[in-house]
Amino acid sequence: MPEKIDDLLPTAKEIQKQAAIKEAEKAEQIVRAAAAAEAEKRALIEKLSKPSGLSEEDKVKLASNVIQRAVRNGLTEVQVYRFPNVLCTDKGRAINQQEPGWEKTLTGIPNEIFQLWTDYLKPRGYRIRYQIIDFPGGMPGDIAITISWS
Repeated sequence: MPEKIDDLLPTAKEIQKQAAIKEAEKAEQIVRAAAAAEAEKRALIEKLSKPSGLSEEDKVKLASNVIQRAVRNGLTEVQVYRFPNVLCTDKGRAINQQEPGWEKTLTGIPNEIFQLWTDYLKPRGYRIRYQIIDFPGGMPGDIAITISWS
């Protein structure tokens, strides 16, 4: 019987060791997942910081489709883009402070949208607004781009 008890009921030390191994495996999994998420985020930011590759005609068509859909839904403005503040050279500080020249801090696709507005939408009476829409830890976070026409 003593041998069977040892087989059935491990010692408290053995159980503690097994629990520690499981905890270490879980912690390792969490670290791997966080590293993968961070790598994915860096890759996305890298992609968004570069030109979209769309032609001017394609950009205008896309803007027209977005605006027309919003109008059909009875809206007078539409959020056309949301992006992380790291796509601004100052992490959104100038936008948050509404400083003159804030548009010079834009890079990548957010800059392309501003240029599209300047070239095609502004002359037709559309307005644009870049606005910090969240403040994680009290600091500027994501930025939304809104086009309006009323």
